[in-house]
Amino acid sequence: MRGFAVLGILVMNIVAMGLPVYAYSDPLYYGGAHGADLAAWAIAFIFADGKMRALFTMLFGASLVLIAERAEHPAALHYRRMAGLLLIGMAHCWLLWFGDILVEYAVTGAIAFIGWRWRATALLFVTGLCFAVTVADDLLAWSQLSALHDAAAMPGAAPAILARWADVATATRPDPAAIAHEIALYRGGFGDVFAARAPVAWMFQTRLLPLTLPETLGYATLGMALYRLGFFTGAWPRIGYNVVVAAGLITLPLYATLAGWLAVTGFGPVAQPLAEGIGFLLRPWLALGYAAAIILLVRSGVAVACVRRLAAAGRMALSNYLGSTVIATTLFYGYGAGLYGQLGRAQLYLIVVPIWLLILFWSPAWLHRFGQGPAERLWRLIAGKSSSSSGHN
Repeated sequence: MRGFAVLGILVMNIVAMGLPVYAYSDPLYYGGAHGADLAAWAIAFIFADGKMRALFTMLFGASLVLIAERAEHPAALHYRRMAGLLLIGMAHCWLLWFGDILVEYAVTGAIAFIGWRWRATALLFVTGLCFAVTVADDLLAWSQLSALHDAAAMPGAAPAILARWADVATATRPDPAAIAHEIALYRGGFGDVFAARAPVAWMFQTRLLPLTLPETLGYATLGMALYRLGFFTGAWPRIGYNVVVAAGLITLPLYATLAGWLAVTGFGPVAQPLAEGIGFLLRPWLALGYAAAIILLVRSGVAVACVRRLAAAGRMALSNYLGSTVIATTLFYGYGAGLYGQLGRAQLYLIVVPIWLLILFWSPAWLHRFGQGPAERLWRLIAGKSSSSSGHN
């Protein structure tokens, strides 16, 4: 499951690595919004956007409990690990790519560990609270933007109202000069790239992290609860996993409808938070549907070679996550091949597939020779000596 998730995460990350930042949210901004490019956006939106991160975060929560249960000194080991993850994440964010998730995981893990001994019902209660906060935030943003839009559209609207709406509309409208400046920086040397990356990294870690923390914490506690309930260990009967797969499949036409609505509305600033809120309500079901399908695949005993390669990729998830960043940013940034902003959205996936294949083939070979991924070994060294059971998180 973790190998599958780390491959899927690259489907979304590649957009933020190879195109101007806001193109991640709006294909009209840059990268193409017609034909194959629009299809690439829609497919990624339906099948990957947020779902892979949700699955990966649930597995992060499950592994938190798994490692704590096997550790001689759970709290000491856990907080050393989170401190190590924080250091690795900070280096990843500031030296390689602003879209790092490891810093947020370190903060989330530090909070979630409080409940590692809790019963599943208590963890599910926390999950519900976190998800309610997330949805409420999206709906509040939609309500406020809708009210502002309607007020600005009224005859004789006050200049202050018109100015506020103009600021909102301008922030999401392609600005050729700003886009050209961003592309020029990312095609420059390391210093130029850092100048472009630093303000976005700062925004992610100061403004966005507190806003996204309830969602991330909710997924982590959901993963902890599902581990306690035996979902991730394959303890459920087949019918239970079939029901979860079915629930995930039901979300697909709903996501497709949502994608079509966003395209029709032109990805406007009012539509975006409403789509995010609705999508968030669907997201856990599809993420869990993927997990249940993988569990059933493993149980079936078919595609053994593929399962083994995914398992190896999952055992080296940190190395593969960081390695994907190194490969992609070297291709896109000016100190490498300088392809930033040169490829359309659909063309980006011509890079994703070879990286997937590399991950699936190098992971088992590396593990066979060294037993542990390079980043996992570094993390373990930073965290200090730990129990033998913690090696394959």
